Amino acid sequence: MTISPSRFLQQVLQATAPVSHPHDWHLASGVLARWHADNAVELLPALANQEGSHILLSCGIHGNETAPIEVVDSILADIGSGHLLLQHRLLVLFGNPAAIRQGERYLDYDLNRLFAGAHRQHADAREAERAAQLEQLAELFFSRAPAASTRLHYDLHTAIRGSVYEKFAIYPFLQHRAHDPAQLAWLRHCGIEAVLLHSKPANTFSYYTSHYHQAHAFTLELGKARPFGQNDLSRFTGIDQALRQLLSDTTPQLAAYQPGDYPLFRAKYDLIKHSEAFRLHLDANVENFTTLPNGFVIAEDGTQRYVAEGGKERILFPNPGVKPGLRAGIVVEPATL
Repeated sequence: MTISPSRFLQQVLQATAPVSHPHDWHLASGVLARWHADNAVELLPALANQEGSHILLSCGIHGNETAPIEVVDSILADIGSGHLLLQHRLLVLFGNPAAIRQGERYLDYDLNRLFAGAHRQHADAREAERAAQLEQLAELFFSRAPAASTRLHYDLHTAIRGSVYEKFAIYPFLQHRAHDPAQLAWLRHCGIEAVLLHSKPANTFSYYTSHYHQAHAFTLELGKARPFGQNDLSRFTGIDQALRQLLSDTTPQLAAYQPGDYPLFRAKYDLIKHSEAFRLHLDANVENFTTLPNGFVIAEDGTQRYVAEGGKERILFPNPGVKPGLRAGIVVEPATL
């Protein structure tokens, strides 16, 4: 590892000194820092805006997605030194420390498939305990936010493969709430190039906080996953600056979201790998959002065949190496609000 981690990331990376109970200390900036666990730090500004936002940032849900970890760690370091004036209550969760330390996506099971209670079905996986802990930490954090306050959760990721749209957001399924135009405008401000509107409940972290805690929550895919020290952080300037402005209350007046600001897609169906007979008929290096020709056989699994229709469908997150029973990709199609 060739980066210089702050004291926050150092705590996450060391396996020998776990935090077993809340531990408080004051930063030079006057901010109260509170470790809730070895991967969870809450920051409370000295002069908190009583009408301010309650912001959850998560990264490292997949341990090999290091650029978001570096971006968040740099923000924490600047809050600690006083170079960034924190104006809102903030919780940072480094999702899967054991996987981060090993540079692996996960150890036993994909952590981002274990939320909304799904961890109870996979109790033998090390990630199950971690998912339950992250749910508890998010619940504690948002339970202390006034009912009418703004609750935000940005779950920062990078993808296994390249993408036609390098930076895109996943908007969790909203059952009885409308998509928020202010958030759509903020995503544009971050440099987001496309948004996937999810069409059903999921077991992701952003769906959990959106559904159970009424947060404006998003999974943000910000580029390609690379090891620590190999990230070109200049490619993450948009999200870095937007988060810094958000936390310091310096976001400029943003133009209202307009249809057509960026492409919108909707998840049409999942490619489920039912058995080891599953075969994905796509190039190993196919990019996210690649268009699927009409009639193209996307995948086969025994008698199950997935065939593209209409010529406007695209593939997202193709991964035939997942375990049976998991999603091996998503077929998406153009959408409007």
